Amino acid sequence: MSKSDPGYVAAVEEAEAGFNEGGVPIGACLVAKDGTILGRGHNMRVQKGSATLHAEISALENSGRLPANAYEGATMYTSLSPCDMCTGACILYKVARVVIAENKTFVGGEEYLKQRGIEVVVFDDEKCKNFMKKFIEKTPELWNEDIGEQ
Repeated sequence: MSKSDPGYVAAVEEAEAGFNEGGVPIGACLVAKDGTILGRGHNMRVQKGSATLHAEISALENSGRLPANAYEGATMYTSLSPCDMCTGACILYKVARVVIAENKTFVGGEEYLKQRGIEVVVFDDEKCKNFMKKFIEKTPELWNEDIGEQ
C-alpha cells in the first residue's frame, strides 16, 4: 500500500474536488481485488442536499449495481476515517481493506472494521488534513452536521 496507488490518488483527487465545490472535502475510491477501479466519489451532502451521500457511499453509488461478489475482497480508499454509516457499508459489501489518508481530524469505525476482519491502513496525509482543517475553520456548522453533532 502506498500513496501512489491509483485508488489512493483518486480518493485524494475526490477530496480536493469536494473542497473546490464548497462541500465536505472527503473523497473515496473503491478498487476491486484485481485492481480495477469500481467507483469513486466525494461527499456530496452539501452539493446535493443529501442526508447520506458521504464519500464512501458516493463511491459505492458510482460503482453502479454490481453483483455482491464484485465488492468482495475490494479495497476502499478514503481520505478520512469512515463514519459508522460508511464503516457499515464496507462491512456489508465485504470490503477486505480500508485505506485511510488521515484519522487525526476524525476517527470513525476503524476498531470495528478490524474486529470484523477488515484490514485498516492509515497514512498521515498532510494534504487531506489541510483540506479538513480549512473546511472546519470556514464552516464548523457543516462539519458538525456531517458527523451528526448538530
